[in-house]
Amino acid sequence: MNENIETNPLLERLPPHLQQYMKPQNYEEYTPINQAVWRYVMRKSVSYLSSVAHESYLDGLQKTGISIDEIPSMYGMNRILKEIGWAAVAVDGFIPPNAFMEFQAYKVLVIASDIRQLEHISYTPAPDIIHEAAGHAPIIANPDYAEYLRRFGEIGAKAILSAHDNDMYEAVRKLSILKEAPDTSETILEAAEERVNELQAKKVELSEMAMIRNLHWWTVEYGLIGDVENPKIYGAGLLSSIGESKWCMSDEVKKIPYSVDAAYQEFDITKPQPQLYVTPDFSYLMQVLEEFAETMALRKGGFRGLRKLIASKKIGTIELSTGLQVSGVFTEMIKNEDNEVVFFRTEGPTALSNREKELIGHGVTMHAHGFSSPLGKLKGINLAIEDMSPRDLKAYNFYDGERISFEYESGIKVDGLNVTGIRNIYGKLILIQFTDCTVTYGDRILFQPEYGTFDLALGKNIVSAFAGAADYRSFDMLHFKSETLTVKVPKSKDDEALEQLYAQVRDVRTGKDMTTSLKSIFKKLTKKHPKDWLLLIELYELTIDQPELQRAILLRLQTIQTERPETTQLIRDGVDLVNSNA
Repeated sequence: MNENIETNPLLERLPPHLQQYMKPQNYEEYTPINQAVWRYVMRKSVSYLSSVAHESYLDGLQKTGISIDEIPSMYGMNRILKEIGWAAVAVDGFIPPNAFMEFQAYKVLVIASDIRQLEHISYTPAPDIIHEAAGHAPIIANPDYAEYLRRFGEIGAKAILSAHDNDMYEAVRKLSILKEAPDTSETILEAAEERVNELQAKKVELSEMAMIRNLHWWTVEYGLIGDVENPKIYGAGLLSSIGESKWCMSDEVKKIPYSVDAAYQEFDITKPQPQLYVTPDFSYLMQVLEEFAETMALRKGGFRGLRKLIASKKIGTIELSTGLQVSGVFTEMIKNEDNEVVFFRTEGPTALSNREKELIGHGVTMHAHGFSSPLGKLKGINLAIEDMSPRDLKAYNFYDGERISFEYESGIKVDGLNVTGIRNIYGKLILIQFTDCTVTYGDRILFQPEYGTFDLALGKNIVSAFAGAADYRSFDMLHFKSETLTVKVPKSKDDEALEQLYAQVRDVRTGKDMTTSLKSIFKKLTKKHPKDWLLLIELYELTIDQPELQRAILLRLQTIQTERPETTQLIRDGVDLVNSNA
């Protein structure tokens, strides 16, 4: 683990494929402007949210160590989160959905450590520290919600995604990065938006990951709680957006009682949501989650589960009725007229496990080129192989070191030299090894001696299918990092000069600087940086005892409102906030 990453014991337990996303927060890279953006959003949000957010929000701000006046450090957050059984880690923007869910399952809050630009102070589609730390972190101090989040991650990490999901993830990540990069051309931005719109408009069958993502969006991100007629906010997307937290409470947004139907309601991240779902309480969220989980391949298995894994083209796992787990990229299945899987195949590195632990000698080195096996019952034999005792095996000519031929009810035939078998902890056979083996299905050869040793997986059927490996240690990296990275824009001399003014005002406010003239800062700001409005708000706050200067600042703010209409509400809210606290 990177030694520069402030940690707590939960982070030490994370597997390598999750640790690859972790990065140092680099707190010193936050500029005085970043700090002012944080302070404005937090002061405005807390002022408004105190009356519309769930009661856990304000309590959680204190419990999780999140300050209104300055961006939180990972070190401070982890020190306090540890007391409620959670941890926080900094990452670079959006990470793959399965990885995001798995972090939650480990009770680790993923925090995109970048912060939105001043131009996007009201809302940004990109994950940032305001959204993560000020939106997600406070609510997890509520035990019922925290357990929902953990359980959601545990189930969501097993959800099978599609190739379309992968494309959508990359497109959204790219768009969010470009929107926060100040020098992005309109042409490039429009192309990125068009790609997202194109994918959103594409009519494809919703994958499990798409549906679990929808449930996550309508609860964790944009959830309301309580009475449909007078709900409170708990979703992080609403808690961290000044504009949307107000918009969502208006009559223009339809309020719908939360149910599993929300899994089928898609969303557009670039627009305010036209409808939101209201849960009566946090415990009901768990009820709906379990209802959805009952529909997943994780619990259903069968040919539909395997079909989802084949379509995903990603590492996935099937578990057989014996408990044997096969992890790899699945490429083929054969099923009978009753839609029961009678044969499956993987390609590339494959691992065999039992109870989430890789079987010794059956990792990706042994099965580097894939794995295949028939499934089901033997023809003319009422007893399944896995249920046979040593006496039964001898009765049916299953002798170690002896050649045997047998046929499945499906018509698949196996002929080979029986070497040995592996049993699980309950004494059931889960694997039989053959040499000089041929497996056929009609005229088709499924396996032949030239391929090497044949390992016969025992099981009547597939009881579970899920994304990822049974034993995460079987594969070097289960998830891959995107090649699209967040952009660090070099500062101009004007940027540095403006940051210096912000720093001076901050030092005056905190008492660190008792000599700098606010009037001189105001003059420099007006002359050199006439478009900036946020520092004027900070100056307006600090000149309460200098009425003449404060009036001049207010006049300047009114001029900017006229020149830059998009700042009108932001300036009005900032001035109102100062006046209300005067």
